[in-house]
Amino acid sequence: MTDPAWGPQAPGQDPVCPRHPDRVAYVRCQRCERPTCPECQRPAAVGFQCVDCVREGSRGARQARTAFGATVRRGRPVVTLSIIGICVAVFLVQYAALPGLPYALGFAPVVAAAEPWRFLTAAFLHGGVIHIAFNMYALYLFGSYLEQQFGRLRFAALYLITAFGGSVGTLLLVSPDSRGWGIVSVGASGAVFGLFGALVLVQRKLNQQFGQVVVLIVINGAIGFLVPGIAWQAHLGGLVTGLALGAVYAYAPQRARTPVQAAGAAAVALVLLVAAVTRMAATGLL
Repeated sequence: MTDPAWGPQAPGQDPVCPRHPDRVAYVRCQRCERPTCPECQRPAAVGFQCVDCVREGSRGARQARTAFGATVRRGRPVVTLSIIGICVAVFLVQYAALPGLPYALGFAPVVAAAEPWRFLTAAFLHGGVIHIAFNMYALYLFGSYLEQQFGRLRFAALYLITAFGGSVGTLLLVSPDSRGWGIVSVGASGAVFGLFGALVLVQRKLNQQFGQVVVLIVINGAIGFLVPGIAWQAHLGGLVTGLALGAVYAYAPQRARTPVQAAGAAAVALVLLVAAVTRMAATGLL
């Protein structure tokens, strides 16, 4: 007989696998009907398919996506774990060899214009074991979920922009005449509060309960006001930024979702930048 998919076969000849001609194969692919050896067989809804047909089918299949446009992925939250790894590594270096690192890279309004990188570097530094343990636990718990919903790039942008928003909140809300104008603050708390804010919008978009998240925000926000030494301004700045980005990600129109989300995230970052520059100019830092 003759099979145009894999060439002629002499009468009475045992069928062989096209990928492994030295192997006899009596099982045929349910899609292309070519013989396929055990190594090239893949279970299908009915019978087996060859690896070539499985590969071709996967190319034409639409990838499953979340309600926010992210490709559904299995496995570990890469971005979340990377951020945690960086924070832990910096913390270990800080306590093993460079105890002055928080003062060199933490955020203080008085040095915001001269050393603008502190707006972001402060979010990767921590002041103690309890401080980093709480922040990393919250980051893993909520970051893993949000990274799954938003995708890696959107989540990375969420963390960095809300971290920036936390520092901008400190710059805007601390008085230049107060002692806090020169105090250095560190920690991922601003970004974590940003995750809280984005989570509220995610749960609302998915028609899920978000009351517990609101209670968590209120409790942790109150602690910032009641316990001295906590930069509640960074918490508030991160929260507001997270709410804004969460709204952008959650309610972008489906037909132009990705470009709208990218433009919206850039717009939020630009608003923060303009606010920071305006504040620094008004207080004489520029």
